[in-house]
Amino acid sequence: MKEKVVEILDKVRPALQADGGDVELVEVTDDGIVKVKLVGACSGCPMSTLTVKNGIERTLKQYVPGVKEVVPV
Repeated sequence: MKEKVVEILDKVRPALQADGGDVELVEVTDDGIVKVKLVGACSGCPMSTLTVKNGIERTLKQYVPGVKEVVPV
């Protein structure tokens, strides 16, 4: 599952980079929790929670079976 998560994050990444930010994969747990770290402009952005939940989590759940939640660390 980790390989598929990386593949999808690579597709999401350009949108984040366009705003001066990025996302780093920290961990994919056996129970479907994906831990990510937002960096650059995204790390201090007040909209980062929405980015994680409505952007990254929604996309990962759509394309990677087994992803239950995405949490920022």
